[in-house]
Amino acid sequence: MPVGTVATVKAMSPDELKAINAQIILANTYHCYLRPGHDFIEKAGGLHGFMSWDRPVLTDSGGFQVMSLSGLRKIKPEGVRFQSHIDGSYHFFTPEKVIQIQKALGADIIMSFDECPPFEADRKYIEKSMYLTLDWAKRGFLEFQKTNNQQALFGIVQGGIHTDLRQQCCNELLELGFDGYSIGGLAVGEPKEEMYRITDFLNHLLPEDKPRYLMGVGTPANILQNIANGVDMFDCVMPTRNARKGSIFTWKGKMIIKAARYKEDLRPIDEDCSCYACRNFSRAYIRHLIHLNEILGMRLATIHSLHFYLELTSKIRKAIIENKFDSFYKQYIDVLDTLVDN
Repeated sequence: MPVGTVATVKAMSPDELKAINAQIILANTYHCYLRPGHDFIEKAGGLHGFMSWDRPVLTDSGGFQVMSLSGLRKIKPEGVRFQSHIDGSYHFFTPEKVIQIQKALGADIIMSFDECPPFEADRKYIEKSMYLTLDWAKRGFLEFQKTNNQQALFGIVQGGIHTDLRQQCCNELLELGFDGYSIGGLAVGEPKEEMYRITDFLNHLLPEDKPRYLMGVGTPANILQNIANGVDMFDCVMPTRNARKGSIFTWKGKMIIKAARYKEDLRPIDEDCSCYACRNFSRAYIRHLIHLNEILGMRLATIHSLHFYLELTSKIRKAIIENKFDSFYKQYIDVLDTLVDN
């Protein structure tokens, strides 16, 4: 899912997203609540009407953003009191309010409110956090059931890198019967091997007939490996954020397009890519634009990287259907995150 934090995928129009076959995008509950406000977005027709996007939208719970505020927030059993990073104003998120905000935003898939502990937290803190997430999930689930819903609600599995905590959290969430299950608390600083160990562990616990969503991940190789571990859905700012800074993903690995070696390289970014940028412009031109901080350079790099991510997942789906996933995995797992060498 391309990330549209504040109701826009940076450097992309809705038509451009459709042209690269984006089926669903993500928006951020915390940021949309602060600006322009969920009540106004509801009046504007929800996120779909406000941003003129007629395909599905997923909103996260705001739990990760609240975690990242650290010194600006205080966690209580009732919820989280925090200061806006914009103007310092005080706000209070409860699991019930987070559901209400997401209902107003009108997303198709919404998340339970959770606490996302940092990787360096000790086991005692992570266990306490997991119990808090479970309590908030139950409260949010009850709030969600108060009205007729056309939305889908996902519960978020927490527990750090501790398999017993992950299992306990998973078991209790399954009893509630969410529409899907998110895996939170990963890609927060732990080694990628630990991430893979946890997703592989949860693959044997989460129901096969409901989607599994790994939040905030990741590199192309992260996505391929975690699909092998049973994950269905992903979001990450990496393809858009990195592209704007000149780091672009290709079928031969990662390309630092700002490097001097591309100054006179008239080949496309990726000769195996059919995106608008690769069909029409050279590495040299895109490097020139990004080197000078020209908006078009950022847009072309973003178009390519999102096209690549969506094509990657499309090809993985096709390989799964054709029972060729193992060979696809072997062909690309060691290539995707290496540095392009030509």
